[in-house]
Order: sequence, then C-alpha cells, then structure tokens
Amino acid sequence: MSDTPFGFGLPPEEPENGDEGKKKDPAGGGQGSGGNPFGANPFGFGGLPGMGGPGGADNPFAAMFGSLNPNDLGAAFQQLGQMLSYEGGPVNWDMAKQIARQVVAQGTADGVKDASVGPAEKSAVEEAVRLADLWLDQVTSLPSGAGTAVAWSRAEWVEATLPAWQQLVDPVAERVGSAMGDVLPEEMQAMAGPLIGMMRSMGGAMFGQQIGQAVGALAGEVVGSTDVGLPLGPAGRAALLPLNIEAFGKDLGVPSDEVRLYLALREAAHQRLFAHVPWLRAHLFGAVEGYARGIKVDTSKLEEAVGQLDPTHPEQLQEALQQGMFQPEDTPEQKAALARLETALALVEGWVDAVVHEAAKSRLTSADALRETLRRRRASGGPAEQTFATLIGLELRPRRLRDAARLWASLTDARGVDGRDGLWEHPDMLPTATDLDDPDGFVHREHLDFSELDKMLGEAAKGESGESPEDGDTQK
Repeated sequence: MSDTPFGFGLPPEEPENGDEGKKKDPAGGGQGSGGNPFGANPFGFGGLPGMGGPGGADNPFAAMFGSLNPNDLGAAFQQLGQMLSYEGGPVNWDMAKQIARQVVAQGTADGVKDASVGPAEKSAVEEAVRLADLWLDQVTSLPSGAGTAVAWSRAEWVEATLPAWQQLVDPVAERVGSAMGDVLPEEMQAMAGPLIGMMRSMGGAMFGQQIGQAVGALAGEVVGSTDVGLPLGPAGRAALLPLNIEAFGKDLGVPSDEVRLYLALREAAHQRLFAHVPWLRAHLFGAVEGYARGIKVDTSKLEEAVGQLDPTHPEQLQEALQQGMFQPEDTPEQKAALARLETALALVEGWVDAVVHEAAKSRLTSADALRETLRRRRASGGPAEQTFATLIGLELRPRRLRDAARLWASLTDARGVDGRDGLWEHPDMLPTATDLDDPDGFVHREHLDFSELDKMLGEAAKGESGESPEDGDTQK
C-alpha cells in the first residue's frame, strides 16, 4: 500500500482484454517513492527537463511540452482536465475505480497478474462454501447466510466492494473537503470562488487517487469479501478469490483444499452474522461514521499550503496533506466512538474465529496452524488496519481479536451455542470494551432479555398509531 496518503499521479494506461498495463512514464518507469506505482510527482512529470530532473530548467512548460509525444500530452491534459473539472461529492469515485482497476492490472509485487476465474475454480469454491455451511450448522444457531457462493477475480472484487468503500470513506472526505474551502478568510471566499472550487476538485481527485491505490492493492491481498471484518460485498453472497487463496497458502505446507475450506468457513461464518443480525451492518458503518464526525482536520497545514500555492508546483499541497491531517479530538464522545468501533469489529472477528475453530478443529489437520496464521496476519498490520489507517485515519487494534475470541469461547462453555449466539439479538446485550478485559465477569453476569422489551415497545408503538385494540373495545 502506498505511503503517500494523498498522492495523485497519472495512472498507467488501462489494459484492454486482459493484457498487461503498460506504464507510460517518461522518467523511466519503476515504482515511485514509498511504493507509489504512479511515481512521486503528483502529475506524473517527475524526472522530465524542467521539473527538477537532472539538468532540468525551471520552466514547467518545458517539462510538459519538451519530452512528451502527442499521445502522452493528450492523455496528460485529459487526466488533468478530468481532475479539475470534477464537481461531484467529496471523492472522485470514477477516478478511484479507474485507478483501482489499473493497479490490479499491474499485478502484485511477486509478479502475479489477475486472471479470470475458470469453471473448475468456481466449482471448487461453491463446493467449499456448501461444505462449510454444513459444518457451521453444528456449531452455531444462526442459519446459513450465503444464498450464493461466487469465485471472484481481483477486478471483480474491486467492482463489487466499491459501494461499501464509498459509504465508509465519504464521511471523512467530506470533512477534508469542507476544510479545504474554509482555510481562506470569510471575506476572501467570495472573491476566491474559482480557487476554492479548484481546491475541492483537487481534494476529490486526491482522495480518489489514494482510495483507488488502496483498494487496488487490497484486491491483491484479500481472500474473500469479509477480510476487513465488514460486509464489503453484496448481501448474501459468499465470495472467495481463488488466485489470492493460492498465494496465501503457497508457503504454508498445507494442502490447498484445506486452505480453501478453512477460508470458506470464515467467509460463510461472516455471512451468517451479517444476514441474521439485522442491525449489525448499520451498527458497524454507523460506528465508522461516528468516529469520522469526531475527526478534526489540521487546517494550519492547509492554510500554509494554500498561502504558498504555486500552480506550477501542485505537489506542495500534496506534501502538506501527506504529513498527516487527521487528528482525533480528545473528547469523551470521540473516545467512546473509537471504543465502540474497535469493540464491534473485535466481536465480529472473535465470534467468527471461535465458531470456525470449533467447526474445523476435529476435521482439518491444519486447523490450528491456519487459525494462528490468520491471527498473525491481522496482528502484523494486515489489510484492514492499513486500509483504515490510510483512508479514514483510524488505527485498529488487532489484539482485541484474541480477547474477543476467548470471550466467545468462554460463553460457549458456560451458556451453550444458543446462549452465546442469543447475545446478537440486541446491540445492548453485547460485551463492551471493558468486558473484553474481564471476560469471566461478563460470562457469569446476568443479562436482560431484550426480546420482551422489544415486543412491549412494538405494542406501545401500535397503540400510539391509533390502531384498534385487539379485543374490539372502543378507544376512549
């Protein structure tokens, strides 16, 4: 994943018909600093005469016109025009999608290119999910949530998950976009309308570039639609990525069918939660949005960048942004939002970890090894942590996964499968961050039955709506 959180370089030419994308980089190609596949210069002109390259002059127009052939020049101005003319929301999602697909087309660092999924791979995924659901039936009271099982290529994962990324990222991007327009004094804003509009367009493009890079890189790592603990794909569709599953299991010394089945168990378990806990999706996405509302943008960096903005050096704004703008406010509300989000994600991941282990431990010889591999993958700063940190300034704490898994396992021992899964009936019944620190105290604590409360509230709501009583008496 790029170390440049808001870089926006020109992407390589998009491949056609599955051919490899070929980067048109006058500077000689190669990876930019920090792993940015589009180079360090935000407009893709780094290394050209006149743009700070060896022997270059200070005239930016010499850089733009001196070494580019007509096709390159046309593409450059087309991309620049699209960026500055964007008038949509806080993120240029068309650009994000385009760049994500181009990152996917380039392949991963190990040289593995994306490929269409063949009939044999589709069949293997369908069979693995079907068997996984049979095993899960015996260890959880939640019924199957996977109406269909699909095998995706990396490009298909990008297409299917972008709507969820939009819901997650827009709240933060909106705050940044507003801040970019507010850094000028109020009396100057009316006169600086074109500049503010340009800055917001640039902000949308910068977010689109970074999100595209992040999602494209993530597509090369994830093995399903729920790797980040959130339902990124369409509801009821269990999805696995055969190409990434093969790469994941390459050096584990575990038979490929066991790796596929274990990952199918995790995907199917996630689907059960999100399908049969109707409030869970809104709870998780709402927690992300609640945290985003408490983020403040360091406008001093923006003010400095705007005051020194030189149209011939747009990278100045990029450099200011990449130094870190997100500063969570040190308020009780923000701390509560962060704890609520981290705890919710930990509870989802911990429940999946616990039920999958219960289903697999007596059936797969490598269950323990696979479980530990996936735990370490998250703890070492895996896809979820990196993507959230880059896109919404949020650092997840994977250590909570182990705490939550222990709590769910203890609940199973103390209350059985039905008692454990019954806690998902209402958000107020779930453990809190404090409970994760004291799982035994939570397990043996008495809990209210919220089903009766919900029933009473529902009946009260009907009465207030003016419906006639069931006994037929006249209302007075």
